[in-house]
Amino acid sequence: MAMASERERNAKGEFTDRIPPEAALEAFDAREDVARPLTAADIMEALDCSRRTAHNKLNTLVEAGRLETRKIGARSRVWWRPIPAVDPGRTAAEADADRTDHSSEAEQAIRAADLPGSGRTLDARREALAAAYEYLTSHPSATKSDFLDDVYPKYPAKFETPDGWWNAIQPALKELPAVDPPEERGHLWKFLGGDRFTPTLG
Repeated sequence: MAMASERERNAKGEFTDRIPPEAALEAFDAREDVARPLTAADIMEALDCSRRTAHNKLNTLVEAGRLETRKIGARSRVWWRPIPAVDPGRTAAEADADRTDHSSEAEQAIRAADLPGSGRTLDARREALAAAYEYLTSHPSATKSDFLDDVYPKYPAKFETPDGWWNAIQPALKELPAVDPPEERGHLWKFLGGDRFTPTLG
């Protein structure tokens, strides 16, 4: 454990490890343009803390579902508050029913996907496909490198290389509901639906 003299303090003399993650949300509330994503540098300035502390607060908020994040370019990342689309003409029950139907359709498509392997290997690859699909539903614009950076390390599915993984996953991903794959020579994968998919494959 770090000695008190070694612990990071902000300009107010507060230990930054005692600043609650919610304090970072104040920076999002203070923006004139509430749709503008923020960077770690914005949070560093708002909390007067180090980059590591800013990342820790932001990652905690992402895990809690309070923020979304995505990589921009090779080394940059932005964060934003998710704003779900609202259709005032639909009831909550109708929206829930649509989500259930959409998830059911996606799960059936994942089970039927043409993936290499059998037994536990095939199960792992279906799980990887479900994770890639879930990632796209929560990041409606994503690139190949986003999938390889954020999904492959957690769901390698017994593939030895990222490219081998992608060559198997991306053809199946193209066939899933509301997925808009890149045009020829394009890079951006898009999700055309409005609800996040949570897989229940078992």
